[in-house]
Amino acid sequence: HLHEEQRLLAASWSQLKSSIAHYRSIYHRVDASSLRLYRWYYSRICQWSLGLTIAVVLLLAFVERPSSLSVSSDPRNRSPSFEPLCGFTESIEMICLIIFCLDLAVKSYLIGWEELRKNKWLIGYTVVISVSIIDWVLSVSMECDERLRVRRLLRPFFLLQNSSLMKKTLKCIKRTLPEIASVILLLALHLCLFTMIGMLLFAKTEVNGRQSVSYEPAVGYSIFFITFSVIGTYCLMNLLTAIIYNQFRGYLLMSVQTSINRRRLGIRAAFQVLNSHTVVSGKFLTNWIKIASRRYSCEHRLSCLKDSFRIPFLFVICRMSLTLCSFQHPPLPQYRSPALQRLQVIFSHYYLTVLGNAVALANVVCICTVLVLNSEKSTAERDSCVLEIINLCFILYYLFEMCVKIFAFGWLGYLSYRNNIFDGFLTILLLALQITIFITYRLPNSQWDPSSHGVMSLWEMVRLVNMLIVFRFLRIIPDIKLMALVASTLLDLVKNLRAFAGILVVSDIAIFHVLSNTSMENITTNFSMECGTYEQLGYWPNNFDDFAAAIILLYDVMIVNNWQAFMDAYSRYTTEWSKIYFVCWWLTSSVMWVNLFVALILEVCLFKHQTYSFIPRLQKNTTYIVPVNNLTAFLHLCRPQQQNFSLC
Repeated sequence: HLHEEQRLLAASWSQLKSSIAHYRSIYHRVDASSLRLYRWYYSRICQWSLGLTIAVVLLLAFVERPSSLSVSSDPRNRSPSFEPLCGFTESIEMICLIIFCLDLAVKSYLIGWEELRKNKWLIGYTVVISVSIIDWVLSVSMECDERLRVRRLLRPFFLLQNSSLMKKTLKCIKRTLPEIASVILLLALHLCLFTMIGMLLFAKTEVNGRQSVSYEPAVGYSIFFITFSVIGTYCLMNLLTAIIYNQFRGYLLMSVQTSINRRRLGIRAAFQVLNSHTVVSGKFLTNWIKIASRRYSCEHRLSCLKDSFRIPFLFVICRMSLTLCSFQHPPLPQYRSPALQRLQVIFSHYYLTVLGNAVALANVVCICTVLVLNSEKSTAERDSCVLEIINLCFILYYLFEMCVKIFAFGWLGYLSYRNNIFDGFLTILLLALQITIFITYRLPNSQWDPSSHGVMSLWEMVRLVNMLIVFRFLRIIPDIKLMALVASTLLDLVKNLRAFAGILVVSDIAIFHVLSNTSMENITTNFSMECGTYEQLGYWPNNFDDFAAAIILLYDVMIVNNWQAFMDAYSRYTTEWSKIYFVCWWLTSSVMWVNLFVALILEVCLFKHQTYSFIPRLQKNTTYIVPVNNLTAFLHLCRPQQQNFSLC
């Protein structure tokens, strides 16, 4: 009985450790079978399978009728697209829905009925799955001949409910919507007011039997439109941007704080699990914590855990979940010869990296110079042999630099630096390409035509070598602090933009496509020409005939800012209600999403710069280097709590 209780305790602690590391909630069952199900559900293979299922459901829109599997979406020269048989995509969709049902069942069982009733996302998950199954049954009973599929409107929900980042983004957008609505209402009032003023001032009157504008001087038009643009474009639109950013400010910090509060609760629960069981010996607890932290190098063993495990426990939690720089580079190899030791000191010095950056810059300058000189020459006058010989000299230096660094740091020490892996891979690739060029074309006395030979011509291989050399020059980024800060900010921006991409691309475009495909499919068949119109501008491939073409059209409306041509064409071919559709898409994408995108960029940049300002002070007071991504979490965790113990 004691052994079973210790095994359950170990499983509970291991599960809480996993929840702490991944910022997951701890409100779930803790019996033995539930813990096994929990570990199985959050295993890598199950989560990857669920993500693959969501991707398959979303990608079905490209295959379902109307299919996007065609060479061109231009109705003038469109080839017959692939139309799957009725039941093919429906069978795949039903398999995905069954997987979603299993996912819902497991989540509901793990958290229990009480937590399920409080979780709005799971309730919505249940409703969406039920509606999708009902619509699927109706579709099959109608032999796939229905025009509107309601379940296609609901598919983006599967992606949203499975991403915590998207949920936080939607919560922030929900908080911002009242202020956005007030400004949009003010914009509508502005449009109505100036519309009425324009109709009154510039109304047409009949003078001597002909129609004429009552106020013809150009000054009146200028004053009217300048006033309209200043108030609308420069005041109200910028006010909208300011309001959105003001509401969006602190989004990342609040997101981190929410995750940290969840982690604090998990740490407290893990501590209570270990502290409340008197039957557990110190040796047993020490072994389990060592197993949990085995993936991290630890120079201090936890032998003191037998007497008092509070501080070591928190130390292991911090090291395990916050990754407080437990990684160390392998020691330098030891050489007995004084000459080799002296060479090791020279080649391991930072100035060797500076010299390598200078040589890489010189190589890029040489390539640019040769390209500029060859730009004025004809194809027959160009000489690629000189550039290849220059590149070979630089590549030999890169090889020398790689070899001496391996000598100084050792093989494992060399590979422990990411910059060295980047340099070494490109150096070997460049050397292989250069040797291939010299063997294939027997430079510099080659009789081959450089424009055509083998799989790749000489010019193509030379361009490839030059591109790799220029790409290798990116090695200077980590060595320049401000440039490294900007680069890391861009990487963080890409990570945070995943939520925006999911909501915008998947949700908005999918919903707007279904609405447009239902009412505006196959209407671009009039091939007449009129200057400045949809037909004259050649926008034929941009239509709502299939999902891929609809994505391109909606992107053009959002970015190209020529949406009046599409609105005019579709209002002529369908009804005037299509204007409301395009105005709604423009307000959603160009107004709201673009401003939210700007607000996110500002927030990420400010958050990154503020975080970097803590690093010098933190490194003076600790022997551990805290990564920037986890610095805020570390600062919040080390803040004393109101309970009867402190976390650090």
